[in-house]
Amino acid sequence: MRRASIAAVVMAASLVAAGCGASSSQRADDASGHKRTTTTTTTTTTLPPTTTTTRPPVAGLRPGASGPAVAMLQQRLIALHYDIASADGNYGDATRQAVIAFQKVNGLDRDGVAGPQTLAKLQTASTPPPLVPGGGSTRVEVDVARQVLFFYEGGSLYKIVAVSTGFGGHFCDNGDCSTAVTPAGSFRVDGKVDGWQTGRLGRMYKPSYFNGNIAIHGAESVPSYPASHGCVRVPMSSADWIYAALSYGTPVYVINGPNVPAPFAGEAPSLTPDKDQRPGDVTPGVVPTTTPPQVTPTTRPPATTTRPPVSTAPTTKPPPTTTKP
Repeated sequence: MRRASIAAVVMAASLVAAGCGASSSQRADDASGHKRTTTTTTTTTTLPPTTTTTRPPVAGLRPGASGPAVAMLQQRLIALHYDIASADGNYGDATRQAVIAFQKVNGLDRDGVAGPQTLAKLQTASTPPPLVPGGGSTRVEVDVARQVLFFYEGGSLYKIVAVSTGFGGHFCDNGDCSTAVTPAGSFRVDGKVDGWQTGRLGRMYKPSYFNGNIAIHGAESVPSYPASHGCVRVPMSSADWIYAALSYGTPVYVINGPNVPAPFAGEAPSLTPDKDQRPGDVTPGVVPTTTPPQVTPTTRPPATTTRPPVSTAPTTKPPPTTTKP
């Protein structure tokens, strides 16, 4: 597919929509045009000119649209590793979230609409480079500043997903107060719940815990800005495969949060993050170092739902009973 054809097809679709969308005004028959046989004078009534109101063409594509132009948009996003299952030609929520992810990565307005700027950028866009080079064959990189998640599999970028992390403010629950941030650092998946989990702060779908009570989980509300209490929310359209892909021990690197991430020994260099979580911040660069600093992860209160303890039953069988009952 030629990249330039995306904008061309969208513009053609817009012009057709504009022409078909014009509403015709009501018409009245001009009966006075007939000749009158009983008089010598003819009265002509002139109707006011008909005004045709044409709606301006809709620029780009938006949720609810369908057709070949949408399919071409989806194909381009899939080629760039944004999370759309298939190019079915329907602009649903998965496509909207993929467009938002693309807009976040490329510094565009995060409205989920493939408008002129987004379509133009799609023609020249390339796959973003890794944030933690050498961070592991299978790993997760969460960029708090850009509000996106990068999933790597087999050493290559597999999917880019729009997320919503901690909103940065203070909150209290039953007298316990905390700050809603997603701390940066190097973590590993150490807990999973297969299904919906309801806690004091809300519901989570298939959470994969990696930092105390902070998890990557599906959510019904994933806005284009930081809005969580600290967890990494992902769209429901991405939640199932992410849960299945995050096995125990998978590295999770959170970049651009309050703490400096300390990559695991021998896997990646240290990074210098920005100290806040404002959208549009510059992605941190790599800082050469021989000994990564040791950082104690900031954890949240213990999870209310814990995994059942591993059985500690002895591995050897007791001696057989020699007496009969």
